[in-house]
Amino acid sequence: MFDESRMGESKPQSQNGKEGESVSDTDELFIVSQIVSGQKDLFRLLVRQHEKAVYGMGLSFFRNPEDANDFTQEVFLKAYRSLSGFEGRSRFSTWLYKIAYNKALNEVNRKKEYYSLAEESSQKLVNTTETPERLALRNAASKAVRRAIEELPERFRVCVDLFYFYDRSYQEIEVITGIPVNTIKSHLFRSKVILREKLESFT
Repeated sequence: MFDESRMGESKPQSQNGKEGESVSDTDELFIVSQIVSGQKDLFRLLVRQHEKAVYGMGLSFFRNPEDANDFTQEVFLKAYRSLSGFEGRSRFSTWLYKIAYNKALNEVNRKKEYYSLAEESSQKLVNTTETPERLALRNAASKAVRRAIEELPERFRVCVDLFYFYDRSYQEIEVITGIPVNTIKSHLFRSKVILREKLESFT
């Protein structure tokens, strides 16, 4: 998804960290410090770690792969150019998602409507090895979940996505969105109530 050549750096032949290997928060802080010190090619490790999540946020906002790909490129380019401003007071992922969220919000306010990541995540509810009857029921439930979340007010959907699908804490969501923690808690509580009411027929 992310074209490293746009950073103006040649792609390294080898580096620490294997393909698909997870990088811890502590490792990321070290990697950032090394990039800022001049080892620019290490940025690819951060891209590998967070590319899917940023792309997923792009799909949530823009609804099509082409725009999500462009969004992913732009977010990582902005992060790369702003990396010296990362002070390590939050997780790198929180800092990155704040950049992504603000950029997406600016774009979507101009042209499109927010779309919950639940559309993609709820597909995981479906187990294709089940009987046709169970599969049909789960498909119906999955669609009901998507419809219910899509009907939530935008501010609720954003909090639901970041909390449940991106595994962000209340404090991290506050950093990313600028919404106060108490308001985030209120939005999530209200979302649960609304979703429970809409999904009663599937309980």
